[in-house]
Amino acid sequence: MSITTSNYIVLAATLAVAVVLFGGLINMMRGGSANLSQTLMRWRVGLQFVAILVIMGVLWLRS
Repeated sequence: MSITTSNYIVLAATLAVAVVLFGGLINMMRGGSANLSQTLMRWRVGLQFVAILVIMGVLWLRS
């Protein structure tokens, strides 16, 4: 795997977390559904776990 490919994979994982985070923040600021906020929080935690695994995997492959 080339360095640029791994950079894009890490970027995609990080952006996925950011999109869900900002979606949850927007929902909270607008006074949206509490169930949606809870679902988005669960998605964010799961995506953060995946992002950490991806970052650790890329670091391991580069060493």
